[in-house]
Amino acid sequence: MEKYSSKNFRHLVRIYSTDLPGDFKIRIALTRIKGISHRTSGAILRAVGVDEDLRVGYLTSEMVEKIEEAMADLVATGVPEWMLNRQKDPETGESTQLLESDLLLQHRTDIDRMIRKRSWRGIRHSRALKVRGQRTKSTGRKSGSLGVSRKKE
Repeated sequence: MEKYSSKNFRHLVRIYSTDLPGDFKIRIALTRIKGISHRTSGAILRAVGVDEDLRVGYLTSEMVEKIEEAMADLVATGVPEWMLNRQKDPETGESTQLLESDLLLQHRTDIDRMIRKRSWRGIRHSRALKVRGQRTKSTGRKSGSLGVSRKKE
């Protein structure tokens, strides 16, 4: 049991430019990386061969490198294409997994493209209105909810 002794424990582990707390289970901790869901983290760990219940603080540097390599190219590790978060990119036609700042930048680029095309969703985005068909009669107001005013007695 020397492998999991307190002297081998690290309180912070850096994976893919994100600090993960050492007392979290690895499957849960990977979801703190933007672009990784619970299902994706489980698929990564199965592909790499790391126990999902292992605490992050007990990961060796070799395990961390394997996890980062798997996250860099999920298709090569055996993750199915339907599990990726960027399927059939409009510009390249490829399916990829975007993480962290790449995901945020691509999301912003997609919104800007919709605004330039003047599509319905683009117009709603440019006017800061609800985009996905929600009601706007009583919600989505800038100054709070609409209430009933009562007369002073």
